[in-house]
Amino acid sequence: MRIPKRRFGKTELQLSVLTCGGMRYQQSWQDDEAARASVTEESQKNVEACVRYALDLGINHIETARGYGTSEYQLGKFLRSLPRDKMIVQTKVGPKDTPAEFLEAFEISMAALKLDHVDLLAIHGINNEETLQQALKCMPAAQQLKKEGRCRHIGFSTHGAPDIVVKAIETGLFEYVNLHWYFVYHPINWVSVQAATKLDMGVFIISPCDKGGKLYEPPPKLIDLCQPLTPMQFNDLYCLRRPEVHTLSIGASRPSDFVEHVTTVGNMEEKFPMVGKIEGRIFQSLEKTLGADWTHHWHEGLPRWQDTPGEINIPEILRLWTYAKGLDMIAFGKMRYNLMGNAGHWFGGLPAADFKDEALKPVLAKSRFADRIPEILREAHALLYDEPKKRLSES
Repeated sequence: MRIPKRRFGKTELQLSVLTCGGMRYQQSWQDDEAARASVTEESQKNVEACVRYALDLGINHIETARGYGTSEYQLGKFLRSLPRDKMIVQTKVGPKDTPAEFLEAFEISMAALKLDHVDLLAIHGINNEETLQQALKCMPAAQQLKKEGRCRHIGFSTHGAPDIVVKAIETGLFEYVNLHWYFVYHPINWVSVQAATKLDMGVFIISPCDKGGKLYEPPPKLIDLCQPLTPMQFNDLYCLRRPEVHTLSIGASRPSDFVEHVTTVGNMEEKFPMVGKIEGRIFQSLEKTLGADWTHHWHEGLPRWQDTPGEINIPEILRLWTYAKGLDMIAFGKMRYNLMGNAGHWFGGLPAADFKDEALKPVLAKSRFADRIPEILREAHALLYDEPKKRLSES
């Protein structure tokens, strides 16, 4: 079975609809001499097996980042032995305070990868106004790298809120974007996909299995609703049914992690009508549990966490509560809820641990659910709060 390809926006690259993501198969989240020296033969063989298997399937996009520990280093140990013209290689470098610092980080990436160029270079983590301004300072350096042929196309990755994502897109400086969008994120971030499409940018979906709902460990209710597909298959097809979406990143830890996705995208057009039927069942279930009004309008008129007393991330908390209550996605809700306040700009805002109802009234004035939201926030905290979590790269 061969993986379909799509035009990756204005880059004109023909990108496979599945990407070999490089943030989970590496041995270490550290990348120093000791971490590199400790890479085992078993770990290295696993990385090579993942990439070679992906290429054999027709996945032509190999993606990594400066911040993924030993990922670049382990890829660099064998990428040059593979047919370069069969691979579209991407790495990502975080925004820096100066162009010189950005170039220094890029050179570290290139030395690790042992390549003379990357096809796609992303500024990694435009997540708030500060990182956006840093990225803009680094753009002359990135553009010089493109002029020299050391990268072919410039994009950015983001875990940010839609207002920041759209602002970055509308600078017109980028050719593609790596962002979050899936069934459980549709009402929040579709505006970002639309903004990218308007400028003919490539759209790369980050972490559809994990941040798309922890779908490798779905609750029984979601499994039943998604029949005859699995929740993971449903989410893949839900995303790819939209022509605005070009590729999904599969962060494989082992070659077998690709299998379910590969079988999903074969003849995927024939399966798209099935996706609509499943989506309808899911919405019916949400309506039955939460009411039709909440199911379709909960996200409207909510304040940014930056504008909320106590910096409570109300949109994110209500999103997690909605799917925890409506679809039993409690484990997913806990995973995301307990990152708040512990992941820096990668996950802005705070949980609803303590607040005054009166303090929230002004910022909830545009929500039709203003009277209900304070109690829902308390319920969400009671349901989802657990031990604070860290991002994988900080664990």
